[in-house]
Amino acid sequence: MSDKMDLKKSLRDLYQVSAKAPVEIDVPALRYLMVDGEGDPNTAPAYAEAVEALFSVAYTVKFMVKKGPQAVDYGVMPLEALWWADDRAVFRSGDRSRWQWTAMILQPDFVGDDTIGQAIDEVRRKKSLPGVDRLRLDTLTEGRCAQILHVGPFSAEGPTIERLHTFIADRSAVRGHHHEIYLSDIRRTDPAKWKTILRQPMD
Repeated sequence: MSDKMDLKKSLRDLYQVSAKAPVEIDVPALRYLMVDGEGDPNTAPAYAEAVEALFSVAYTVKFMVKKGPQAVDYGVMPLEALWWADDRAVFRSGDRSRWQWTAMILQPDFVGDDTIGQAIDEVRRKKSLPGVDRLRLDTLTEGRCAQILHVGPFSAEGPTIERLHTFIADRSAVRGHHHEIYLSDIRRTDPAKWKTILRQPMD
């Protein structure tokens, strides 16, 4: 068996991002485990349930592939989320109860849909996780995007998002949903050192 595969390195342009300045990239179609929901991620049970279900299934997939005929070991990808609202003003006002989101974890392209389906069934059978029944496998095609790394707590993202949107406004226009990729384990890391990739599709 070979060494553990680091998918973030093989997808370097998407997951190894600088905090110095926004950059433009073309994001290909990528396949994710996803759970949709709405409400404040800090207080809504649905968000915590979604995250638990996603990681439970993602790790089950990983071990099935590692122990199966492919015998490939890889690191589970980080949590990501799309964020939007019917009224964008709720982001400025801080009314998180009206936020809508899709929590998700990228799946390797060498893992078959049938394996992922088996993993979902296994988690459903072995664990009582309400988020599993809301989980789906889907492809996200973002295309032309701008992105930048934010270092610090989520509450301090405002200026970094403004830099990102200014970069886009000089070239095009914002479209689609705000996309965040959470590179840090927030349970074990000082909030001042949290690393989050901020990605925004653009026309």
